[in-house]
Parts: sequence; structure tokens; C-alpha cells
Amino acid sequence: MRKTGFTLVEALVASTIGAFIALVAVGTLRTITASAERVEANIEAAAEVRFASNMLTRDLVNLYRDQNFRNMKLVGMANEADEGGSVLTFHTVGRAKARIDQPEGDVYEVEYYLVKNEEKSALFRRLWPNPDPNDENPGGILTVIAEDIEFFQVRFFDGEEWADEWPEEMEIAPQLVEVNIVSKPPTWGSPAMESITVNLVRSTGAALDALESGEEGVGEQQGSGPQSGPAPEMGR
Repeated sequence: MRKTGFTLVEALVASTIGAFIALVAVGTLRTITASAERVEANIEAAAEVRFASNMLTRDLVNLYRDQNFRNMKLVGMANEADEGGSVLTFHTVGRAKARIDQPEGDVYEVEYYLVKNEEKSALFRRLWPNPDPNDENPGGILTVIAEDIEFFQVRFFDGEEWADEWPEEMEIAPQLVEVNIVSKPPTWGSPAMESITVNLVRSTGAALDALESGEEGVGEQQGSGPQSGPAPEMGR
């Protein structure tokens, strides 16, 4: 019986088809991997923006309040290092101590601002235990709360119009504070962004009612007030 086998042409066709299938499989795998990496990067960016937004919201909701605004602090200025950006500084009430082994009250100064350079950008939070109003060189604990942030802007509503700045000379708290945080544009998809608006009038009214009645309730923001004390020096 005569044995039959593959001809040279058939072998070449089979090897060509096999190579094509392998290339398609590798290309598909690379596409899936790249897509997964892009999705993961977008999820991480959204998580960082959301984390920063939640932290800032918590600090604003717990804004330290006093019947005399001169004992309070809420200042919003333009960030000279970031065109269109903002620097937000205010006193907030916190239950958790920033430094366990050092004495401190429950009123802290926090400052939020964006730092950019050629390689990266990051949103910083400065936390100053025992803020001293007479100290011209505020210190504190500096922390990066979100990386690869493209835009950080704060606006203030006085009851009639919005303003990009709220100087210390205002001697009154704004009715609303709007914060916008946007991540850098990703290679695929839209940038992550968060926009929050905090109603300080509603919260302040609840706090003052609680202070006058001597009762504790939702919205109360009592604190020991800014105190002088040691604070680690921090350079910007």
C-alpha cells in the first residue's frame, strides 16, 4: 500500500495558518492586558480623587466655629504656583490626635494646595496641631493625599455671587464652599473628577443653637479653640 503524506505546499499553508492564529492570539492578549491596565489606572485615579474629596469634605463639615468670627479661620487664596488653582486654609475640629505622644487640643489648622512640577503633581494637606495665630511661620504635618491631580479649585458664595478668593479680611464665613478636584487626563477615557458643595450657613446655625442651649447634637462643632503649643516645623 502506498503511503500518503503532506505535500510541501500543504505544510507551508498549515504553518502559515498556525503562525497567523498565534499572532492573533498574542495581539488579542496584549489588547486585553492594555485595556485592563488602563481601566485599573482610571479606577485608581478616581479612588484618589474621591479620597481627597471625602477628606476635605469632612474637614469643612467640622469647621471650627465661634460666635466671634475673629476666633475662627477660613481663608481661600489663589495659588501663585498653579494658575487657576486655590489654597484653602481653615481651622477644623478633630477627635483623633495627630501625634499620640504629644499634647494637643481638638482644633487643628488644615491647608490644602496643589504642587506641580515637570514630572508629577500632587494635592497636599498640611495638618497643624495647636495652631498659634501669632506664629508667622505655620508648621504642621505635610501629607500627599492624591497624586496626578491636574486641577484644584475652591470657590466661595457670599449669598449673592461666587468668588475665587475669600481673604481673611472678610471676617465672616461664606454661605457655601465649592471644591473641584480633577485628575490628569488618562491615556484612555475621561479624567476623574469630584465636585462638592458644603453649606456652612446650615451647619453654623446648628452649631450655634447647640452652643446656646448647651446641648450636644448633630452639627455641633465645639472645640477648645486655637492653642499655642509646640508644632513641628514644615517647609513648603
